[in-house]
Amino acid sequence: MNPDLNSNPNTGLSSSDEPVFVVIGKFRKPHGIRGEVRMTVLTDFPELIEKGRKVYVGPNYQEYTIKSIRWHGGDQLVALEELPDRTAVEIFRNVMVHMKSEDMPAPPEGEFYLHHLVDLEVVTDQGEILGRIKEVILTGANDVYLVDTPDGKEILLPAIDDVVLNIDLKERTMLVHIIPGLLD
Repeated sequence: MNPDLNSNPNTGLSSSDEPVFVVIGKFRKPHGIRGEVRMTVLTDFPELIEKGRKVYVGPNYQEYTIKSIRWHGGDQLVALEELPDRTAVEIFRNVMVHMKSEDMPAPPEGEFYLHHLVDLEVVTDQGEILGRIKEVILTGANDVYLVDTPDGKEILLPAIDDVVLNIDLKERTMLVHIIPGLLD
């Protein structure tokens, strides 16, 4: 999970298809006149967002250093060293904030980050290849895997134990059981 010469700046993927960057938040709007911007936190590890941390902003992953950070309601107010005032941060309204994925803690044994699932080959317990995971959709009840089929269709698979039997990140496969009505 590190950027190098083999990374694609337009996708944030390295040549190994491991994301170089992961989303940690979304800048919303400037706050006050001292260059703070309101950020909605979109990571399970908000403690990693700290003073001195490098963050990468927007689709081109521009590098900035966090000057200060504080909680304000359910969001964080972030000031960046390179942007001294409200006018400078105004351009970041509704822009995604990333961190190098190599800076994320390793998941516990037997667990994984959702971005690890993208592009896994999905195979049924009957040996049928359904396609590849294109996206993980976060819902209130359970996650849903959007699978692109070889014939260009999309399948929505719920991330529940009755459907997902095994995930093998080394082999890049997900074994699933198709319950009645799932593909109708």
